[in-house]
Amino acid sequence: MTHDQEEALTMSDRISVMSNGRVEQVGSPEEVYEEPATAYVADFLGVSNLMNATAKGSSGRGPCTVSVGDFEMLAAKGTTDAFGDVKVTIRPERVLVEAHGTTGQNRIPGMIERTVYLGSFTQLIINLAHGERLQAVLQNRGEALPFSQGTPVVVSMPPDALRVLPLAGARAEAEAERG
Repeated sequence: MTHDQEEALTMSDRISVMSNGRVEQVGSPEEVYEEPATAYVADFLGVSNLMNATAKGSSGRGPCTVSVGDFEMLAAKGTTDAFGDVKVTIRPERVLVEAHGTTGQNRIPGMIERTVYLGSFTQLIINLAHGERLQAVLQNRGEALPFSQGTPVVVSMPPDALRVLPLAGARAEAEAERG
């Protein structure tokens, strides 16, 4: 047993995440990190962007349509058959930051609030147009980044990186119904 997340991810075949004496998720380190079952697990293990959204389900086995503020997006992972209030999550390393004015699916305009140089990568804190804040990390490649505080940008969140998570109460209710 350990409380060190890096140790748990690098030395374990399986990890278990608990909250308030209850097991939230058990799986391989990669599975728990890449496919968190709950908002708690997503937030607890590593850094995760959790956003409020409204799910509209999926057509067949395809991605779930979610509204994040006034922006409609597709999320291909997680509870893709969900309806109503949910959380959507994306890891900072999966967020793409593009030039202002870029258009297309799963994009939300925003503005760089802060950049933090961390050696091998730079952390960007971005205020999104609908009011939420998001974190992105960009690999440093030896050249200056085109982004600085106040730069308008577009954030792209690929459907396969966007995961739908039920709200904590909704998950508990579903488990209670199953008995």
